Amino acid sequence: MAHRSLHDLLAEMAADAAVVDEVVRAARAESPEVARLPVGENRRHVAIVLAAGLASFDRQGGAGEQDYAAAAVLGADRAAQGVPLAALLRGVQAGRSRAVEIAVERGKAAGVPDDVMLATLVDFDRNTRALERQVIAGYHEAELELSRTVHDSRARLLRRLLGGGTTAPSAEEVANAGLNPGGRYHCLLSDVGDPYQARVVERRLGATGGVFGLVEGRLAGLAPRLPTPSALGGDVLMVASPAVPLAEVRGTYALCVMALPTAARSRGLHAVADLAVETALAAHPGLAALLEGTLLNALTPGDPFHEQLVSTALAYLDHGRRLDQTAAALHVHANTVRYRLSRLGEITGASLDPPEEDGGAHVRHTVSWWWALRTWRSG
Repeated sequence: MAHRSLHDLLAEMAADAAVVDEVVRAARAESPEVARLPVGENRRHVAIVLAAGLASFDRQGGAGEQDYAAAAVLGADRAAQGVPLAALLRGVQAGRSRAVEIAVERGKAAGVPDDVMLATLVDFDRNTRALERQVIAGYHEAELELSRTVHDSRARLLRRLLGGGTTAPSAEEVANAGLNPGGRYHCLLSDVGDPYQARVVERRLGATGGVFGLVEGRLAGLAPRLPTPSALGGDVLMVASPAVPLAEVRGTYALCVMALPTAARSRGLHAVADLAVETALAAHPGLAALLEGTLLNALTPGDPFHEQLVSTALAYLDHGRRLDQTAAALHVHANTVRYRLSRLGEITGASLDPPEEDGGAHVRHTVSWWWALRTWRSG
């Protein structure tokens, strides 16, 4: 049993979201493959293993069967998600090392004697290593099971088609997986990372005639037809590319990955083309901050009136600078919209409307304001 104060300290660590986040960051920094998983999956892994390793001090003999079973399930999930075992272990070991560092820092701050801390951390290390062995065992068992299934062979081919750094499959392999080598396919990417939920969503997508699987930790697929909203369901976020030849799907998959965070504000199916502008702008946060500071530096974040002015200006741009349509969308009188836009101009010293002689800069002027306003509002 650990020294009482250290025991309490370790128990607090197990329940501390900030500690879990710190361990997650260490794991993601060490392993790019782990970093490509949704953060929620990383947190689930770290929280379970960390809690089991620390809570094992409450039990004689260390970790128990329940802890081992949870670790084995995590290993199986990573195998199903296509994370290489070596990459998984790099992330796990980096996370364990960071957890030990945090425990040492907190133990010293709490005045725990060095000999007590050393003995306890040796036990902690032994318990977490035992749990890691169960992660590996679960991974290998799932890998063997998955290798026997047609579904897994299709998922592995999908990863070769979409993922970087792998040899493209032959036409025969593509045909054996149920795809037409000469066909055109939409690339679909969702935010679903849990293997069980992925299979549920995949069954909903059967009518698309596509091939689906977990790629870099998220459900992805190639389909000749797009899913209907009713088939996809309102609980799933998915982005879709136009239909392209198989030789081009790797590039469209990369665009889907870039666009997915932009689409995250609402569930359902989103066309990548509809997200193109926002995705391109989101890739340059430094420019966004510079533009916001240039145009809107006089506004005060958190000021209700300034927030109202920004929302009105965005609605004005979104409705083609039409006062009547903007007023209808905001449920106010057109004169109210006119007043708010005037006040925005007075405060910022700049006009939302382009000059009459803009030399063809109308679009640039509009995009600059739209980008600055959105950045200010989200900041």
